[in-house]
Amino acid sequence: MNMTPKEIVEYLDKYVISQKNAKKTIALALRTRYRRMQLDDEMRQEIKPKNILMIGSTGVGKTEISRRLAKMMKVPFIKVEASKYTEVGFVGRDVESMIRDLVVNSLAIVKAEKEEANKEKIENYIINRITEKLVPPLPAGVSESKKDDYQRLLEATEKRVESGEMDDKVIEIELESSGTIEFNDTNLPPEMAKVQESFSKVFSTLNKEDKKKEVTVKDAKVLLRQEASSKLLDMNSLTAEALRRAENGGIIFLDEIDKIALSEKSQGRNDPSKEGVQRDLLPIVEGSSVSTKYGTINTDHILFIAAGAFHVSKPSDLIPELQGRFPLRVELEALTEETLYKILTQTENSLLKQYEALLSVEGMELVFEEEAVRAIAQLSHRANETAEDIGARRLHTVLERILEDISFNADEYKGETFVVTKELVHEKLDEVVEDDDLSRYIL
Repeated sequence: MNMTPKEIVEYLDKYVISQKNAKKTIALALRTRYRRMQLDDEMRQEIKPKNILMIGSTGVGKTEISRRLAKMMKVPFIKVEASKYTEVGFVGRDVESMIRDLVVNSLAIVKAEKEEANKEKIENYIINRITEKLVPPLPAGVSESKKDDYQRLLEATEKRVESGEMDDKVIEIELESSGTIEFNDTNLPPEMAKVQESFSKVFSTLNKEDKKKEVTVKDAKVLLRQEASSKLLDMNSLTAEALRRAENGGIIFLDEIDKIALSEKSQGRNDPSKEGVQRDLLPIVEGSSVSTKYGTINTDHILFIAAGAFHVSKPSDLIPELQGRFPLRVELEALTEETLYKILTQTENSLLKQYEALLSVEGMELVFEEEAVRAIAQLSHRANETAEDIGARRLHTVLERILEDISFNADEYKGETFVVTKELVHEKLDEVVEDDDLSRYIL
């Protein structure tokens, strides 16, 4: 979390073109989390997160920003769709399950960190268990010289197992039963989850036999890792740390929030549970205690970033109480022709680079002329203006149409260079873009 706002924006610039206001607002919100954690307890409790509402058409970068934030940060982060939740009493997921998802995510982060910190101990445990199977123990009463020989053999085998020389050898291992079956259905109330785990404990006591499996040494290294972690790590302290992190540093990206708004245009067609979902969200976003199977978590300091296209509805169609819980509003700009060109040429692992890499597998080299790239951006922008505006996603459909035949016949171009020219782009797209009906169905 110790990244300055400028560093956060710089990172996002590699993957999301333009949208400076959205990046700046999110960078400040993340930095504020870090600043708050440096304060004393009394002041820290007073500072509430300023939740963000991102408004913008589909394909302008809202979801991409969330994806990149998740990769960048080492804090508990989940992305959920508001449209998959229903009011309590309807069939579906209740809004509290997003908090349980956040705790599960937080636990995974903490566990991964502790495993990394104890990597050497875990590796030693795995190597020792495998070596015991490869070199049976000596019988009692053997001479000292035999013991010395055995010790040397043991050390030599350990080195061979560690280096991977023995990976293909088959051994029989016993996997110790953990005693319970892990239930990670976060939609279940914690009480129900605990009842299920109690049943699993009862059934596990009826069948205490260790599971014997014949596997290769390579597979044994993977199978024994879970056992090593559970033996060497203190799960109680891991859980406490995960809850603390989720409470103080957790971020929930709530996508498609416009889908639960009640617009005047389609009042009759709306699901009656939509307003109920908004009401259920209120206490979660404002701050309340939610029970999880790992313990109770307070949501006062969780940061919520909501996003929606608001094509049919408006932010004002959300109930006033929910609007008030998202004080920071950011409007994302529609994509221009120049922006689409930059998305194709300046982003890390852009679509052009992806297609070049994919076709290199077939032994051919794909090259895009500068004028061809300009034409792709121009025609994509025109298609967005004449048909439904789907933002940068239009580039996927346009490129697929241009490269479909080339990709299909890639084996014929093995060892050759194929240049995508401006003429080819216009040949494939002009007719479709100009014809409104065709572009609606094809692009």
